[in-house]
Amino acid sequence: MRILNIAIQGVPGSFHHQVALAQFGENTEILSFNTFEPVAKSVATGEADYAVMAIENSIAGAIFPNYELLDRYELTIRDEVYLPIAHQLMALPGQKIEEIKEVRSHPMALLQCKTFFAEHPEIELKDDIDTASVAKQIASENWKGIGAIASKIAAEIYGLEILAKDIQTIKNNFTRFIILQKQKEQQDFTPNKASIKVTLKNEKGILAKLLTLMSDKGLDLSKIQSVPVIQKPWEYSFFIDTVFEKHEVFKQTMQEIQDKFGEVKIFGEYLSRK
Repeated sequence: MRILNIAIQGVPGSFHHQVALAQFGENTEILSFNTFEPVAKSVATGEADYAVMAIENSIAGAIFPNYELLDRYELTIRDEVYLPIAHQLMALPGQKIEEIKEVRSHPMALLQCKTFFAEHPEIELKDDIDTASVAKQIASENWKGIGAIASKIAAEIYGLEILAKDIQTIKNNFTRFIILQKQKEQQDFTPNKASIKVTLKNEKGILAKLLTLMSDKGLDLSKIQSVPVIQKPWEYSFFIDTVFEKHEVFKQTMQEIQDKFGEVKIFGEYLSRK
């Protein structure tokens, strides 16, 4: 069996890495990138078979630039994964929390641990590219006085000691990841969720009419995000996640929206995991 190439943002021990292993197993080649853009590009060019990409967090909200990458690179959503997120403060073995002067991590992780660090104003917080990559660097560079926010797995991989457990402000903290591919594959299931983009005509009340139509057709909106159309002032596109019971009704509704309201682009039809 051919080994799959899976693109992720981050290094081994990152949350993206955990999702990749859970979805595709150990018999994979993990392609690690520092930022999300090359992750998307690797799938578009065929370098990677699939990608794992965080799209929103239950505390910090949507990761909006990733919607734009999904759109620009013409990628398809194959599936979604909800991962419970637990953040650990870690440092070199033998260090105490009183000795930590600086903590580095992904800005989203720092945001999710705001309350904990409000009780430790002496610690300076610094944004970095990834949670696990900071843990890796602390271990390889033998950095004293510097801590990382990362997962338990990252602490195990890089031999760090956890100084404070589960420091995220809200304990019921989930990140939604999407599994991306270049082209839609033949499905052996009937989807009940879809991610779409609708570019609406510049008409008074058109968004309200669109939402009423979707509601009348039994399509529940689990996410809606607006973005201005740069080339057309005062026109907007809307990224929408919708859940439905009847796939045929969804398809008919998409055609009706296309005919009456504006351009429709379907990023993926898949199973809701929530």
